[in-house]
Amino acid sequence: MQTVDTVINARWVIPVRPDNTILENHSVVIHDGAIVAILPSLAAAQQYDATTLHSLTEHALIPGLINTHTHASMNLLKGFADDLPLMDWLQNHIWPAEAANVSPEFVYDGTQLAVAESFRAGVTCLNEMYFFPYQAAQAASDAGMRMCVGLILIDFPTAWAAGPDDYLAKGVNVHDAFRHNPLITTALAPHAPYTVSDAPLRRALTLAEQLDIPIHMHIHETAFEVAEAEQKTGKRPLARLKELGLLGPRLMAVHMTQLTDQEITDLANYGVHVIHNPQSNMKLASGICPTVKLLEAGVNVALGTDGCASNNDLDMLNEMQSAALIAKVASGNAAALPAHTALRMATLNGAKALGLEAVTGSLEVGKAADITAIDLSALETQPVYNPISQIVYAAGRHQVSDVWVDGRQVLKQHQLTTLNEEQLRRKAQRWAQKIQQSRKASS
Repeated sequence: MQTVDTVINARWVIPVRPDNTILENHSVVIHDGAIVAILPSLAAAQQYDATTLHSLTEHALIPGLINTHTHASMNLLKGFADDLPLMDWLQNHIWPAEAANVSPEFVYDGTQLAVAESFRAGVTCLNEMYFFPYQAAQAASDAGMRMCVGLILIDFPTAWAAGPDDYLAKGVNVHDAFRHNPLITTALAPHAPYTVSDAPLRRALTLAEQLDIPIHMHIHETAFEVAEAEQKTGKRPLARLKELGLLGPRLMAVHMTQLTDQEITDLANYGVHVIHNPQSNMKLASGICPTVKLLEAGVNVALGTDGCASNNDLDMLNEMQSAALIAKVASGNAAALPAHTALRMATLNGAKALGLEAVTGSLEVGKAADITAIDLSALETQPVYNPISQIVYAAGRHQVSDVWVDGRQVLKQHQLTTLNEEQLRRKAQRWAQKIQQSRKASS
């Protein structure tokens, strides 16, 4: 028998690739952080001697969920300014609060709070965009979370940097600092077309090509954004980005609620990835991303939550359900975006957008052991006719029992293993008091 680190026996293994595959009574074998075999549990017992054996007899194993767009440390602004339209929310509430409070400590503490919430929701990888990216990456690495950290770029000064030159120089330093960390990758992260001018965007594209990393950007989030751009420049934002050379397989275009048929064709032809944020878009009344048309055109569409200030949770199970249901009502087709497609959007499609398809996003031999176990024995998910449907349409994040990242168990029987829950709670409460005080002082 071959000795290995871990064997996980499960009622169902859902590898995501091949699509819509369900393996009953199978095991995932892990050694040195990687998946070395997926086979029937009886065969696994005969072939492998595991240092650690997990018997999850009522569970489904899925690839760890990938949150392909978030602002992790904004967990500390959860519920701070609810029920407001995007520009009012940003300009009159969020940006002033950030100006008064954002710091390296804010980002580290807020990111760890987000990582804890994410682990408990079955997420093993975050695509992050915020200030002080070094602290965000360090917080994720310390906790064992996989992260693609955005090297933020904005025209105007913030607590992180003084202007475009400073953002890009500091971004390169962050990239260099984590280039050998197996859990951390980077992406150039221009905030949005309306906050980054042409020259910095050209430089960001050049730098992304030199470093061979993706570009992560809010684009066509609202009708107001598109109309304002047309009024000021005579061009829709995507047309401007196309002229600048940014449309291509490096680009992760976030939100994309306002798209013409020709723009959808362009996205497909250029290989642009679209990151759908259904709940944030609903909450801010930003619009609906035309996911069905995008998928039919061959565009890779992944899922994200956005930050907790505009969503209030980092629950990717909810995002899958919302994405599937919105697609059906928006298209008038109940068969649109089935459950297995929603699961692929939250896993393999996200990995593809991040350039991590060879590492994570599906349960396959040779890939990192990024795995989430969901207990389907709860009354809320009984009986089980199709575990994929139950996960997308019925399961809640409280049913996520165990999570592994790179073979390391970060959630064990619902308990965090790399983070102190009570310590995080105390830090969150202290930050709430500080943020409230700054709000009162400015009013």
